[in-house]
Amino acid sequence: MDLIERVNGHFLESIAAKQEAMELLSPAVALAAERMVSCLMNEGKILACGNGGSAADAQHFAAEMLGRFEKERPGLAAISLATDTSALTAIGNDYDFDMIFSKQVRALGHTNDLLLAISTSGNSANVIEAIYAAHERGMGVIALTGKDGGKISEILSPEDIQLNVPVLRTARIQEVHILLVHALCDAIDYMLLGGE
Repeated sequence: MDLIERVNGHFLESIAAKQEAMELLSPAVALAAERMVSCLMNEGKILACGNGGSAADAQHFAAEMLGRFEKERPGLAAISLATDTSALTAIGNDYDFDMIFSKQVRALGHTNDLLLAISTSGNSANVIEAIYAAHERGMGVIALTGKDGGKISEILSPEDIQLNVPVLRTARIQEVHILLVHALCDAIDYMLLGGE
């Protein structure tokens, strides 16, 4: 196999993963966007968390909400729990790395808020702990997962929404996750601002 053929394989695999996700997840993405708009309109905020590439996705989502996605609008209340290095390192050092998000959720989260929990495997211990904390605070959860959904599938409440990308390769899951983030941002803006 030459290098161009190998690169083409990535594109084809990504297209297939996105096609499958579109067919399975579009109604749930629309529902998640509606839930996010309801949260924001009721003076709630969206707390987002994840590790590694998923931390980058949490930051990306919060940045699109606070600044803008594609249209000018007032900032929307969203916080990435993966960005405060002092809080992350203090909690990780003084307590446990598994608590880096849950401690923040317990301190910052309220009943009208939502947690956007991102884990490609569905098994990230600190994201799972954040979901438990969100439930304790009366918060809803929107979970972006992959593979078989992992343990996160088992702990979500019936009111929570799981957007599970049913492919095995982490890179493909991450590519679909960022597409889901953009679809959510676009749907939120569409519901708030209207237009095409």
